[in-house]
Amino acid sequence: MRPDPGLLLPRRADEYRGTRWAIGVLVLYAVLATARSLVHVLAPDSGAGSIATIDTGAAGGDNAVALLGQWGGAQLVLALLVWVVLARYRGLVPLVLAAVLLEALLRLLVGRLKPLETLGTPPGAPGTWVLLVVAAAALVASLVPREPAG
Repeated sequence: MRPDPGLLLPRRADEYRGTRWAIGVLVLYAVLATARSLVHVLAPDSGAGSIATIDTGAAGGDNAVALLGQWGGAQLVLALLVWVVLARYRGLVPLVLAAVLLEALLRLLVGRLKPLETLGTPPGAPGTWVLLVVAAAALVASLVPREPAG
């Protein structure tokens, strides 16, 4: 079967017709996104120095910590929405995977336009490329309707 772009905006949000593999990818994304956002919100340095290797002792370091903490709050809201889709509105899985893919693309684009100076390689740098590939594959898989049982 071929991908059906009409599944991006389904008539019924409670009916998912794509592959189960795509749901598994979205569950893994939700777990990682929830954990990442909680680190940004709860860690004293928002993960800026301890994980992203940003020199928080330099001028503006406190601002980087504050911005990452605020970004963590926004990420937590999005992660909670993903959990709601997984629990109640599975028909929106393709739409959410498209949003995850778009967010990764935009993060890469903004990273090129406004590079971040770090002391090492933050896990988000290679992780975004992995997410891009996996989310694209999961999106395509979520748009291929399963054969009806019977």
